Amino acid sequence: MLEAGSKHNMRFVYLIQNPYRGFYIGCSKDTDARLSEHNSGQVESTKNSAPWKLVYYEAYTDDSKAFEREKKLKQFGSAYTALLKRLGFK
Repeated sequence: MLEAGSKHNMRFVYLIQNPYRGFYIGCSKDTDARLSEHNSGQVESTKNSAPWKLVYYEAYTDDSKAFEREKKLKQFGSAYTALLKRLGFK
């Protein structure tokens, strides 16, 4: 169980979806603020394809573990496919 206020010590690996472009994987300490950045064109790789919606995230207390997971998902191999299947997208 997380203690009150501990969310701020977390790093989130997230999956956002655009109905025309598909999915984007990222990592952030604040998923709400980051989604806002994606939707307002502040993120280079997604700036021309709003709107995005947050469809999934994982919370990590260890930044290195979060970055490792993000990297693994961005290889678009079995980890990515398994996640999409688990979420019902495949």
